[in-house]
Amino acid sequence: MAVSLSSPSSSTINSITLQPKVKVVHGLRTVLPGYSVKSHFRNVSLRRRATVVSAITGASGTGIGKETVELLNKVKVLDLRGNEIPISDLWKDRKTVVAFARHFGCVLCRKRAAYLAEKKDLMDASGVALVLIGPGSIDQANTFVEQTNFKGEVYADPNHASYEALEFVSGVTVTFTPKAAMKIIESYMEGYRQDWKLSFMKDTVERGGWQQGGILVAGPGKHNISYIRKDKEAGDDPPIQEILKACCA
Repeated sequence: MAVSLSSPSSSTINSITLQPKVKVVHGLRTVLPGYSVKSHFRNVSLRRRATVVSAITGASGTGIGKETVELLNKVKVLDLRGNEIPISDLWKDRKTVVAFARHFGCVLCRKRAAYLAEKKDLMDASGVALVLIGPGSIDQANTFVEQTNFKGEVYADPNHASYEALEFVSGVTVTFTPKAAMKIIESYMEGYRQDWKLSFMKDTVERGGWQQGGILVAGPGKHNISYIRKDKEAGDDPPIQEILKACCA
């Protein structure tokens, strides 16, 4: 394996070349071995939207205001068959852990899906649903499920409406960081793979691929959001115990 990074003070990845390493990790099937990780995007935008709120727990102190909750009540996502579903219906009658992916081809999102799926048995025992939402098409969502064998529910948000309502950050400066670069290397070494075909589909390219996500715990009840963690940068996963405390304690 040959790895070359810039100095710690720089956020530019010069080259990351990894030898083929194909294996099944945490129930996720790898896509293809041997990628060179580098940016192919053009017309890079340096915009960064909204100040990130770190993990805030407690039903009365999530940092989500009434206006945001009302916006979420108007947001609709698509299931794998293309049916429109109000996003708040996902937690209306149950407690739900909702993971928002950067996009369906993202290697870091595949690792996030795996580390949440590892605890699905515990969530099931507590009556908690596990959901993943990605900003893309239902075709991308179905491909993600086929490639990863993710056991939770998967929905597509082609209009990015939920991401905008929750004010998740987006931009080059929160995508290419030294910490994110190291997490990409770690993910590849553990057997996860980026799907470049999904990454360069029209929807993702038009948005620049710079969207970040987060994790939400909500329900039962449309207005009951008890936990939110907005990613500060790519691969910014909270400790799993923090999520389990919010959903299953």
